[in-house]
Amino acid sequence: QVQLVESGGGLVQAGTSLRLTCTTSGGTFGRSSIAWFRQAPGKEREFVASLSWAGTYADYSDSMKGRFAVSRNDAKTAMYLQVNSLKPEDTAVYFCALGRSPAASRSTNGYDVWGQGTQVTVSS
Repeated sequence: QVQLVESGGGLVQAGTSLRLTCTTSGGTFGRSSIAWFRQAPGKEREFVASLSWAGTYADYSDSMKGRFAVSRNDAKTAMYLQVNSLKPEDTAVYFCALGRSPAASRSTNGYDVWGQGTQVTVSS
């Protein structure tokens, strides 16, 4: 069973950039899509970005388009989320996930392997 581990979170100032990393143990992404979600205190987990298995289709939350970029390495053992121009409202725990299928999805139901999350806190 593949496991995911996120890293790269921390306390940062508004306006700066951050790169989150999610690495696998026990295997690769295989033919799964990949995604990032986030969850702020007291709120539901929300979709951030996803990438299809082939890496040819990237999807972003409408509110985050332009500041976020999802990518992965060729070995399919790591995925990344580049976040630019961070805002205090970006404060959340960020989770990476592997999809149930090769197609990207915006729903948490489309993913069956999750990391433990990494905290991002943006100060104003």
